[in-house]
Amino acid sequence: MSVHTLCPARLSSQLDLAGDLLTLLGEVRTEPRPDTQLDALTLAVAADLPVLLWGEPGIGKTAALTQLAESLDLPLTTVIASVHEPSDFSGLPIIGDDPATKGVPMAPPDWAVRLVHTGRGLLFLDELSTAPPAVQAALLRVVLERRIGTLHLPPGVRIVAAANPRSSAADGWELSAPLANRFVHLQWVHNHDVVVRGLGGTWPRATLPQLDHEKFSEAVTFARRAVCTLLAARPKLVHQLPTTETRRGGAWPSPRSWEMTVRLIAFATASDARRDVLSQLIRGTVGDGAGFELLTSIDRMDLPDPEVLLADPDAADLPERGDLRQAVLDAVVAAVRKRPERSRWDAAWSLLVRAVETGAPDLVVVPATTLATLRRDNWAIPASIEQLGAMVAVAQSADRAAARVAVEEGR
Repeated sequence: MSVHTLCPARLSSQLDLAGDLLTLLGEVRTEPRPDTQLDALTLAVAADLPVLLWGEPGIGKTAALTQLAESLDLPLTTVIASVHEPSDFSGLPIIGDDPATKGVPMAPPDWAVRLVHTGRGLLFLDELSTAPPAVQAALLRVVLERRIGTLHLPPGVRIVAAANPRSSAADGWELSAPLANRFVHLQWVHNHDVVVRGLGGTWPRATLPQLDHEKFSEAVTFARRAVCTLLAARPKLVHQLPTTETRRGGAWPSPRSWEMTVRLIAFATASDARRDVLSQLIRGTVGDGAGFELLTSIDRMDLPDPEVLLADPDAADLPERGDLRQAVLDAVVAAVRKRPERSRWDAAWSLLVRAVETGAPDLVVVPATTLATLRRDNWAIPASIEQLGAMVAVAQSADRAAARVAVEEGR
């Protein structure tokens, strides 16, 4: 029987059944699961910083925001920036009783009024890269000052935006530098395992970071010290406006974005966030170059004091990561160079031996070579040098043997 011959009651029944099937397809579960980009998003949302998700069309940005709002029990308000006029964000002028004396008030749009009345929610600015420059300019106050016309969004409202790269956006524009510098930029990419499990009905659960109140003071102090230590040593990083239009539309360092970085580090520290999450947030705020420098500086902030190590080399606790261990050994040798004394020179050799015994021998080659040049004529060569030389020689022989095997297997 064709559709045209179905009676209205039968047709309605089939549509009801179709609705039931669609409802069943829409039922999904969530599970706690480590997800770097989702954890970075929720931490930035907790820190009340505007977030911009960059990703190709169909990657799941809108779905992620919808699920985030449901998981956090926040009403979702979606605004497609490209279909609005600048006045929709700055306010529509309305004539009052006496405009000559009272002025012309700017009426906010209905969605802004609903957010204020609700007192909480997730404002989702979608398709941001398709918004023309005039609309982007009007969004500046919304994103930074949280003002729409005469209304001020309450503290319970969080702002998240999404954009496609200009190359894949429909009639896309580059993001203006002033607007871009107000966001934490997160690259949203698909994870094969997450997508497959999600299509099977189970997606990762978005949860806010678990903040430890007892760590607040320490977290703020650490965050400020981390950023200020780097900028004191690298003053050019305070403000670096990119030279190309495309890069200006992303993350780059400025006093504003460094202030956002301080907040993110404090929240990450107070919640014991994973390093990969913090890395994504920092690089998404001040850019890759400045971000990597800051991450390296943070790693070295917790390195042991060379003078403490020289005072008791037998109790030294050296970092496990190779780059950090190398930095510690270099700092020890530098300390001996600054104040060369026989006891300190001997202690440094003991530290190098300990480093070889507990880690990769090749890391001590350069520090050992430098330390040897600091010897005075009346300083006897300690027995630890021979032990160290034997260990390094064995390690180098093993490396050469491994290299030969690799070459032979490649033939």
